[in-house]
Amino acid sequence: MHEMSLVQGLLSQLHSLAREHNKTKVISVSMDIGPLSGVVIDSFQFAFDILSDEDPLTHGASLVIESSPATYHCCGCGAKIEEEEKPEACPVCLENLLSPEGGDDIILRQVQME
Repeated sequence: MHEMSLVQGLLSQLHSLAREHNKTKVISVSMDIGPLSGVVIDSFQFAFDILSDEDPLTHGASLVIESSPATYHCCGCGAKIEEEEKPEACPVCLENLLSPEGGDDIILRQVQME
């Protein structure tokens, strides 16, 4: 489960931010995890719950995860389609050769600290 190592990296980043801003407690964390990132959201949440509970900086912190849709580019007509899952065909020209653009990001959006 690589989500555990991703959360460990997130906690390391939170420690750096807390030191940089002289904060001692993380209240909430907001993430955007794209549908093509390869991250299982439930596993990421589970790993965060386990690891953050063991760390005094993040103990009790909440995690909010959003998932922005991926954009697919039609290789036939050039249309751009935003979908959570890859469409079977372009809704404009019915071409089935679609190329993903974006949706593979893991972004730390906001951290609330005290």
